[in-house]
Amino acid sequence: MKIWRRISFCTAMALLALWPVGVAIGATVSGRSSTELEWFDDSDENTAVPVYQYLLLNVQDLGIEGLHFRCYGRLADDLADEVDVDSELFYAYLEKNDLLKNLDFRLGRQFISTTAGASLMDGIRLNYRELGPLEVELFGGGDVSFYEGYNAEDVVAGIEVSGHFLTSLNLGVSYLQKWDDGDVGNRLIGLDAAYDFKNLMQLYSEAQYDWLEDRVSYFLGGFRYHGSPKWSLRTEYLYSLPVFSATSIYSVFAVDEYQEVMAELTYRIDPRLRVFGRVSREIYQSFDDANVFEAGIEKIRSERFSGYLVGTYRDDEEGQDLQGLKVRAAYLFGQSIEAGVGAHIDVLERRLDDDDDETTSSRIWADGTLFLSKTINVQGKVERVESDLWDEYYRGRVRLNIYF
Repeated sequence: MKIWRRISFCTAMALLALWPVGVAIGATVSGRSSTELEWFDDSDENTAVPVYQYLLLNVQDLGIEGLHFRCYGRLADDLADEVDVDSELFYAYLEKNDLLKNLDFRLGRQFISTTAGASLMDGIRLNYRELGPLEVELFGGGDVSFYEGYNAEDVVAGIEVSGHFLTSLNLGVSYLQKWDDGDVGNRLIGLDAAYDFKNLMQLYSEAQYDWLEDRVSYFLGGFRYHGSPKWSLRTEYLYSLPVFSATSIYSVFAVDEYQEVMAELTYRIDPRLRVFGRVSREIYQSFDDANVFEAGIEKIRSERFSGYLVGTYRDDEEGQDLQGLKVRAAYLFGQSIEAGVGAHIDVLERRLDDDDDETTSSRIWADGTLFLSKTINVQGKVERVESDLWDEYYRGRVRLNIYF
């Protein structure tokens, strides 16, 4: 077992042990404990039986008013010893708003997200507000996505400056740098902007610039009309180019750019029922472009019934036509049981060496939730998965959730 897995295991156990301590010092403790048992067949047709213990923990006012602790992690093992399943510490940090006037503080494992880039980081983040119209965020620490042990030379650091101007204009600029084993892996610059016109329509864009490669690696520009309570319109242009660490072997290979133009129209029949239609043009550098059409209806549960029905059609000149169907329906019986069924079915037509090779992928399932009380429920799901690559197999899952 790697060092970081051992540390994650010990940290989670320590949190469980310290839970009563938080209560004793007057802190407010809440969260969720989830015990999950899963089973499925691997590629060698051996049945794996992973078991997971998840813990989501929020501790408010930990000894000091305004000092909070938040944690989410899991312990994992395979009872059949067929597959490797990892214990994980997803995040665990202390945070304090107004550590000093207008200065917020966060220390520990946390997710960092800026237009320049994102990372799971073990480190510190400082956020200073109300610098006139500006807000400044600084962060730095170990880059969890790179290191296998705790290597002090796998580091991520950055800054983000954002502001609100002219009532409806938001602007931001960010910089993120990563080191892999002490060598610079990435230098990325991000820019973002959004303008809302009279609460009727919005213009927005995001851009990422790869400084090491001297090129734009990501751009998103969009327009959204939301002036009507019944319908909305959204259009977007997307440009994307993969970014690899300069220390990775993949950085020397040529990469293809991807572009997409999309328009989506949504109509709300009522607050919990909507229909939508979406059309997009996928633009590839090494393959034929494709047109994708999608339409559907979705019902959010308000009383008993919830579900959705979505159809997809993808057409390109190479003959890789994709027809898809997604459907799910669920019903709440009384106040104790919700049962549902669903299917995601795609048909992909491929033409390889002038031979027709039809590939069908499908996932059909039944699921249910038993509400034992307001704080305890049991969830279950059984599904059948089929594809030409893996033939067919079954997967099952049972989870006990306890809220506190």
